[in-house]
Amino acid sequence: MNTAELIWMNGELVAWEDARVHVLTHALHYGTGVFEGIRAYDTERGTAIFRHEDHLDRLRRSAELYHMELPFSQVELREAAHELIARNGLKSCYIRPLAYRAYGPMGLDPMSNPVEVSIAAWQWGSYLGEQGKRDGIRARVSSWRRISEDSLIPQSKASGQYLNSVLAKIESTKAGYEEAILLDQRGNVCEGTGENVFVVRDGVLLTPPSTASILDGISRRSVMQIARDLGYDVVERDIARAELALADEVFLTGTAAELVPVREIDDHPLGPPGEITRKVQAVFEDALHGRTERYAHWLDVVQVPSRA
Repeated sequence: MNTAELIWMNGELVAWEDARVHVLTHALHYGTGVFEGIRAYDTERGTAIFRHEDHLDRLRRSAELYHMELPFSQVELREAAHELIARNGLKSCYIRPLAYRAYGPMGLDPMSNPVEVSIAAWQWGSYLGEQGKRDGIRARVSSWRRISEDSLIPQSKASGQYLNSVLAKIESTKAGYEEAILLDQRGNVCEGTGENVFVVRDGVLLTPPSTASILDGISRRSVMQIARDLGYDVVERDIARAELALADEVFLTGTAAELVPVREIDDHPLGPPGEITRKVQAVFEDALHGRTERYAHWLDVVQVPSRA
């Protein structure tokens, strides 16, 4: 992992190696934290954070769903991320804000534990690799089902919930695949371990709806807008497992992974990345890197210039 010099913790910049928490931190024991994954890119306008306000708004909403009041405003968190990137001299990076129940009374009732916030940023390549983005990845349908609204809150990006994804990821990796796709409790396609799923059939882009226990990804929303702007129909509906193997194209979207084609699912070959996937991917990449004016409003340019 590429480390940086500084991490922002509760309003202060501290050395990377000094960013520590107490061993009895509530979130460490019970998963009571929420987080975001955000990326900044080196653009002609300078270092720019992709859909920063949308990510920070989702962080706030995730916290509210778990009865956590953030001790910093969105304006303060935005400014903190800008300062962190500049002070670390990062041109492009992955950004991880984390709000969590800190050290305090032990037990399942978290309400007396303070909420603390940290932001880390470091250089990190595409989660599933540049080769995966170019050539596509192999995926399998996991035996683990995605968490349901009956037990947790899929719409919240909560740290404890990701044990579900961890189990699916380990299973797929041990079986020799790059990624897993989880089904929802009804047996319909839900999402990857850290990505949303798109299926292309007969020129139409299909993606599971919010009622399928998905996290409403910001990359997902961006890609849906781009696809519609390119003239494609985008339909949110339930997708049966068999439709993955019958698809013309399949791809995944997420901040860490960006947009990754899937070339094989459950040993059913889908072929090389398809035409629609490539067209959407190209415009998405242009939007991320500030190469298109149409989506320039999605970029939050870091106000303090980064060092070379």
